[in-house]
Amino acid sequence: VQLQASGGGLVQAGGSLRLSCAVTGGASSTNVMAWFRQAPGKEREFVAANRWSGGSARYGDSVKGRFTFSKENAKKTIFLQMDSLKPEDTAVYYCAATTRGLIVSSMGVADYYDYWGQGTQVTVSS
Repeated sequence: VQLQASGGGLVQAGGSLRLSCAVTGGASSTNVMAWFRQAPGKEREFVAANRWSGGSARYGDSVKGRFTFSKENAKKTIFLQMDSLKPEDTAVYYCAATTRGLIVSSMGVADYYDYWGQGTQVTVSS
């Protein structure tokens, strides 16, 4: 399974960006997809996750109401729409996938995910 993230860049505070992550090479074996982020000197932080089969997406507390997780099952692609961006959103954003069975309580845990993309840099200027 390979994940390719794109869409990062530099944006002013209050602006928007949309990240994409395409899953290839065995995408049909993946169950849950997620976005995490990591700022310099900080631990990796959960951003959002959802199942390919649907249901409500889950969000980290710091992004609720501003970020939206979406997906195109036919293209095995997930998206992260980021609105009202803040300087503290600056980080490398990673997409992740797991082939494990659904464990809702683990969707926000990095160790739950088997595969990771290369990351895309998001920089929000004040």
